[in-house]
Amino acid sequence: MFNALFPFLHLGALVAVVVYAFVSLARGNVPRFGVIMVLLAIYYVLILHPGVKKELARRRALKERDGGR
Repeated sequence: MFNALFPFLHLGALVAVVVYAFVSLARGNVPRFGVIMVLLAIYYVLILHPGVKKELARRRALKERDGGR
């Protein structure tokens, strides 16, 4: 059950951080916005992007194996 729920909680937390960054920007706190966005970009590149690439490769391999259905 937790394995199915974890990605949604994780996505919700990421969206909340992005919303917080934009609220900070709207209130005029540009440095906080910049720091949060830079840290999120680093997090994506180091943590999330390798998994995304693996999933895309897996789906391509399945599609090729199934004859492009």
